[in-house]
Amino acid sequence: MPLPTNLNTLDGAPLSPDAISNKAVLFVNVASKCGLTPQYSGLVELDKQYDDLVIVGVPCNQFGKQEPGTPDEIKDFTKSKYDVDFTLLEKQDVNGPDRSPLYQFLVGDGEDIEWNFGKFVVDRNGEVVARFEPQTAPDAPELKAAIEKAIA
Repeated sequence: MPLPTNLNTLDGAPLSPDAISNKAVLFVNVASKCGLTPQYSGLVELDKQYDDLVIVGVPCNQFGKQEPGTPDEIKDFTKSKYDVDFTLLEKQDVNGPDRSPLYQFLVGDGEDIEWNFGKFVVDRNGEVVARFEPQTAPDAPELKAAIEKAIA
C-alpha cells in the first residue's frame, strides 16, 4: 500500500501531493490537551532544524478525548501557544475499525498506536523507515538519526 496522497489539511483543503512526494516526512498524531502536548515545541524546533524534512501533525481525539477542538480551535491553540506552522491534517482515527487510510499505511501490520504523539518517519521513497512511541521526545538522538537517514 503506497503512502496516501488524498490527505486534507486542518482547514479541509487538499494537501498537495507535492508537499510530501519524494520528501522525508515525520507524521505525528497530536493532541492539544495531553501531558505530551509540550512536544509541539520540539517539533517546531525539528521543523526549523531540517530543511529537507516535512512535519505533518495529525490531530486525533481517540486517547482520553484530548483533542476535542474544532479545526479553528486546534489551529489557534497550536499557533498561539507553540508557533506551529508545519502542516496539520484533519482529525483522524489512528486505531480501530475507522483507522484512517494514512494510519493503515503507517501502522501496517504493526501494533496499535499507544497514545498521542506517536511518530513515524517516512523516507523519500514513501517507505516507513522508523516508528517511535509517544514518550520519544522530538530531540531524542534516535529520532534525529532516523530523520537524517530518511533525508539522505
